Amino acid sequence: MGLVSLRGIRKSYGPVEVIRGIDLEVNDGEFLVFVGPSGCGKSTTLRMIAGLETITAGELLIDGQRANDLRPADRGAAMVFQSYALYPHMTVAENMGFALKMAGVGKTERAQQVGRVAEILRITELLQRFPKELSGGQRQRVAIGRAIVRKPKVFLFDEPLSNLDAALRVNMRIELSRLHKELGTTMIYVTHDQVEAMTMGDRIAVFNQGHVEQIGGPMTLYNRPANEFVAGFIGAPRINLIDRPGDNAPEGYQALWRVLADGRNAKAQRVGLRPEHLAVVTAGQGVPAQVELAEHLGDSSILYLRVQGIDELLSAKVGAGQHAVDAGQSVGLRPDAAWALGFDGDSLLVA
Repeated sequence: MGLVSLRGIRKSYGPVEVIRGIDLEVNDGEFLVFVGPSGCGKSTTLRMIAGLETITAGELLIDGQRANDLRPADRGAAMVFQSYALYPHMTVAENMGFALKMAGVGKTERAQQVGRVAEILRITELLQRFPKELSGGQRQRVAIGRAIVRKPKVFLFDEPLSNLDAALRVNMRIELSRLHKELGTTMIYVTHDQVEAMTMGDRIAVFNQGHVEQIGGPMTLYNRPANEFVAGFIGAPRINLIDRPGDNAPEGYQALWRVLADGRNAKAQRVGLRPEHLAVVTAGQGVPAQVELAEHLGDSSILYLRVQGIDELLSAKVGAGQHAVDAGQSVGLRPDAAWALGFDGDSLLVA
């Protein structure tokens, strides 16, 4: 079992409170991702679960047992850090088996357990190498293997892929997802990378300034964010957020608002629309706009658009067939109002 419960968890450093009352339940076998900007408290929360930070207030339960005062080694959790933290003078096999050796496991059984985990991680041929002889991805596999051999109830990952290049991060995301399915063990994963969060997590907890804004499945957070912060943090390019126009706003701005704030969003003070739901058409049709910047990505383009009266540039994601659209061109915009998200004066989702 790997049930983890956080009940009113708080953390203070002197008079400064950095975690401001977190309540969440992590289900047995779940892959839960903590995501949020730097300094939001996600890594501190993970370290409190691991026992590397003391809990100022609240209660931490692991499989129903209060864990606030348990030593890290007694919590049934294994942590994988951003830095691989491998012993340079030990082989891969010795690094992976070190915790077992300290627990008094015999040499033969230790070798068998390390061998089984190496097969799962596909690093059997690396067992006799030293860390300096490994690539970054191979070192991270060894660090993960060192955690697996302990057979923990809960795996804790603190931004484990951030030191890898982009292509290797993609490969490791696939490997970690495969590993989770194979082991079925509870995993809590910290990242600031929303792509990792969206592609790996069964559920995502979005952190902001020491508390959790929303917990839910990836597509729930994307399509029905609880507030403007979640809407703005989840999704790339960032969601377009458009303020209710004043009476003297230009007609194009007014026309755009009338489309977006129709029906359920009629009382909204701000409306959000994802870039893929903002169609770009020929000038003279739709809401007039000018292309300020075009980023051509191969399979699609991201256009940054100026609408008169709106301070922020709007972004639109268009298909390969519209790559000819470039900076300086006049175009028209046709928003898909069915996907518009209305937010009230407190930045909360309307309806």
